Amino acid sequence: MEVFWRKGYSATTPQDLVDALGIGKGSLYHAFGSKHRLFQAALERYRDSQVVDVVAMLEKPGPAKDRLRRVLTCLAEMDLADPDRRGCLAVNTAAELSKSDESAVGLVRRMFDQTEEAFRAVIEEGQRAGEIGPERDARAIGSLLLNTVVGLRLLARVADGPERLSRVIDAVIDSL
Repeated sequence: MEVFWRKGYSATTPQDLVDALGIGKGSLYHAFGSKHRLFQAALERYRDSQVVDVVAMLEKPGPAKDRLRRVLTCLAEMDLADPDRRGCLAVNTAAELSKSDESAVGLVRRMFDQTEEAFRAVIEEGQRAGEIGPERDARAIGSLLLNTVVGLRLLARVADGPERLSRVIDAVIDSL
């Protein structure tokens, strides 16, 4: 996962993978079948760690806006702290493979759907608690928050510091 995340699918060679795994090429193909199948497994592992962590943070108790801000801030801080500025493997995959790998894009789409659904659920909780206006479309706000995450993850790859990311997070949360 780390190699694909750092280099991208296309730039990752079988030799990069065997070096990272410490196995021979024959063992790589015997264990995974192909570079593509290993990439699929890496994306699934990423989903099982990253998306699950985001959903878990959103499900913690507390005011909806605080939970949303915490998730957005945590993602931005994590990306800024990464010395390689890898960003998000799902976002990177969508950008790199959207025209050429339907199975990878399908997995990314499901990750995005799961994240958006978690955002929608928090918005609805905030509406029930009177924190967010009941007239607001929770599904549309969930989509906005997903779009914000995608943008933040890309922006963090080139940001000089946290200021711009913080402005985006503040503006989105204040708009709720």
